[in-house]
Amino acid sequence: MKRAMMRMAVLAGMGLAVTGCNSISTHRGYIADETLFQSVQPGLDNRQSVEDALGRPTLTSQFGQPIWYYVSSRTEQAAFRQPRIATHNVFAVHFDAEGNVISTERTGMEQVARISYERDETPTLGRERGFFEDLFGNIGTVGGVGGGAGGGGQ
Repeated sequence: MKRAMMRMAVLAGMGLAVTGCNSISTHRGYIADETLFQSVQPGLDNRQSVEDALGRPTLTSQFGQPIWYYVSSRTEQAAFRQPRIATHNVFAVHFDAEGNVISTERTGMEQVARISYERDETPTLGRERGFFEDLFGNIGTVGGVGGGAGGGGQ
């Protein structure tokens, strides 16, 4: 009986260890369907037919040529780690001035920018203040000269 309990405890511990090592996968953005992407044909489709086939875009261009972007990403996060992008896809549909599709374009991970941070704090312009100056810096300034605390007697 004691041996069976020991085996159960070991198996439970191994099960917890294995599940703790699995990564969590999260999908973000548009859920891509390759068949629908291939159905968008330059010269045949317009804005309404693209919206009917693919739905509303993730984002649209604000300047220049009208472009609709369908963006999707899948991130993975191991235990006690920061999430990282596993896959990233962008499907862009270019329109002319009349709203007809003139071209489509696909991009992936080659367009993802990796940003590495230098420090834990953002550098700002201005004076460096210490802990005590931050803590006690406003004592005596309320209602002082140029304080603007109302009551100007006008």
